[in-house]
Amino acid sequence: MEAERIDGRTANQLRPLACSHNILNRAHGSASWSQGDTKVLAAVYGPKAGTKKNENPEKACIEIIWKPKTGQIGKLEKEYEMILKRTLQSICVLTINPNTTTSVIVQVVNDDGAVSFMVKNLSHNSVVSGGFGLLYKDNQGSNPSTPNFKKDGGFILPPPCAALVDAGIPLKHLAVAICCCLTESEYVMLDPTKLEEQKMKAFAYLVFPNSILSVLPEGALKVKGEPMEHGIITSVTQGAMSVDNYLNCLERGRAASTKMSAFLRRSLQPQIPGDSSKAE
Repeated sequence: MEAERIDGRTANQLRPLACSHNILNRAHGSASWSQGDTKVLAAVYGPKAGTKKNENPEKACIEIIWKPKTGQIGKLEKEYEMILKRTLQSICVLTINPNTTTSVIVQVVNDDGAVSFMVKNLSHNSVVSGGFGLLYKDNQGSNPSTPNFKKDGGFILPPPCAALVDAGIPLKHLAVAICCCLTESEYVMLDPTKLEEQKMKAFAYLVFPNSILSVLPEGALKVKGEPMEHGIITSVTQGAMSVDNYLNCLERGRAASTKMSAFLRRSLQPQIPGDSSKAE
């Protein structure tokens, strides 16, 4: 028996999705993303000549600026920026336009859960990004970093991803993010609202590759013989959960990512100015 939800959704049901792109005149690319009452805007500027300090000039650099709905940018937002940067770097083709910087500005318009999703957060556990596999290490083979997070939102990946596409930034493939939460009774629920978040014991914020269509050669779409879509780009966990519960989150999240991937692709197709894609 699954836990009942206030808004009547099933445990695996996402809130209604809506996406618009090319909405800001002065940005090179822009997009808005809504999930229920949660809404985020993303704007892309660049590529601009030159890279930031300590960046590799032989590759393109991605800069992330995270703006909360209210207040100043603090340590928590810096954590968000770091994880979003690592995630976007893994899907962008950085060898094109070397020694340039592309800035991605994320503005939280309204947070009703699963917002900071690109990076959600508590004082806790584990973050892995930049590779593929179930539970894996980063590209250098070192243990994944473990920044501290505060419980607060979700994981914002679709808006920056859509804005990068709108700006013409070359990507290896699209990617989508899912927020899974674990109730006190150890039921897994997807895409929690802010009220639901307050009652959960643990969270898993997962980013999956969408590799059905890709600019990469066919052989590059596999990692150690496994199709790329079976992998995971980023995983942020918060709270305590068993391995079985985490694997359950992965299974449920991957299944839900199929619907979100299809919606993201559909929303990025040429559309009538001022129109927006929606999904119930």
